[in-house]
This record gives sequence, C-alpha cells and structure tokens, in this order.
Amino acid sequence: MAGSFYPSNPESLIAMLEEFIRRNPQRDIIAGVSPHAGYIYSGRTAGKLYSIIPDAETYVILGPNHTGYGSMVAVSTDTWVTPLGEIETDREFIDAMPGIIVDRDEIAHKYEHSIEVQLPFLQYICDDFEIVPICMGLQDEETARDVAEEILIAKERTGRDIVVIASSDMHHYLPDNICRDRDSKVIDSILSMDVSKFYSTINRLQASVCGVGPIAVAMLYSQGGYAELIDYSTSGDVADKSQVVGYAAIAFRK
Repeated sequence: MAGSFYPSNPESLIAMLEEFIRRNPQRDIIAGVSPHAGYIYSGRTAGKLYSIIPDAETYVILGPNHTGYGSMVAVSTDTWVTPLGEIETDREFIDAMPGIIVDRDEIAHKYEHSIEVQLPFLQYICDDFEIVPICMGLQDEETARDVAEEILIAKERTGRDIVVIASSDMHHYLPDNICRDRDSKVIDSILSMDVSKFYSTINRLQASVCGVGPIAVAMLYSQGGYAELIDYSTSGDVADKSQVVGYAAIAFRK
C-alpha cells in the first residue's frame, strides 16, 4: 500500500510521521483504536494515538477484511515489509494461541490495507518489536469474544508484554454533520466499555463502521479498565464535506 495510503519514499514517510507524532508514551495504555485511511486524511488522528502508545514486545493488530479473500479470521506468520524495513511476526505468541477460531492464512492479508497502514507508525515509535496481525472477516460479538480469548490465553502462556491495536474507520460516505453525529453515538458506546451495548448501537444505527470486530476485541481485552477518546476528525477536515469518512483515536487504559 506504499505509494497509495502512505509515501513509498522512506524520507517522505518519516517526514510525515514526524509531523503527526509527538512522543509521550503512557504505560497504562493497553489497547487502542486507530484509523486506516490514507495518511493525508487520517494520519493526524492516528498519530495522536501513536504519540502515547507505549513501547511493547509485541503489538497484536486487528483489522477488518475488506476484500473477502482467505479465511474469515486469519493470523499471518509472514515477515511484513514497509519502506521503513521488515517486521517479524511473533511466532511464539501465535503458536500459543489455542486455535478456537483464528486460522493461519496469508491470503486474507495479501490485498488488505487495514493492518499494514498501522506499521510505519509502530516502526517510527519503537525500534524492536514483533506483531501478531489478525484479519477479521467475521465481526459478530461471538467471534470477537473468541478472538479476545485467544489473545488473553496466548498472553498468559507467553508472558508477553503486548498492546492491542484495533484498526478501524468510523462511518463512511455521509455528509460531515451527519457523520459526526452518528460517530459520537458509536464512540460513546465504545467508551461505555459495554460490548453488547456497542453492538446494539452499531445495529441500531446500521453503522458503516468497518472494524466493528477489532474494536470489540480491544474492548474485551481491556475489560476492567476504561476508554478515552484521544482525537476525532473526518476526511471533511481536509477534503469535501459532502461525503466524508470519520476517524477516531481511542485509548484503553488499565
């Protein structure tokens, strides 16, 4: 996705990330929600989250499956590459996942951008880390609970210091004022930390939030803590306001 969602030139990419990120890592953050549009649209909001996310051994990154390819809940074990270099997957953590619902499958990840666009942010803030990339085609509440359980079991088995990142945009292709209103309702349901309320809000609004499952996994992983809205914007802040996409950066604290 380099050259499309973000610059393919390393120097240009770093210059953009420098503009978006002001590092002030906060150790009590254990998960977050970050948008995944082109950096010119959502990069500033994503950067607000990555400014405060702490360094971790492993980042478990969950994104929606926009393409429909591959397994409906798929973890990748490949090496990932961006203009800033290679990133290894945490094979030990993946091996420790019990396989309740998560399959090992690379096809689901091949043309998917939602996880990849998070990686340059992580490479900018952290020198030494691995990833567990999970692509979710199934995003219902039962699936989210199964995925969260797999992550919690693997964390317990490995003793890993992890941060969970849910990659999601908010509502899509609405007038700016309507998008902001509907997004506020979804965000309030996330901040409630009530996963069933979150799903009922999504269903009631027939919300076009693409990463419902990943957000729910982050909420479930963070139970016992609380959520905070870090930043919100829409593509209308930099482009036409008649058909916008909403972007939220949300931190989950222990």
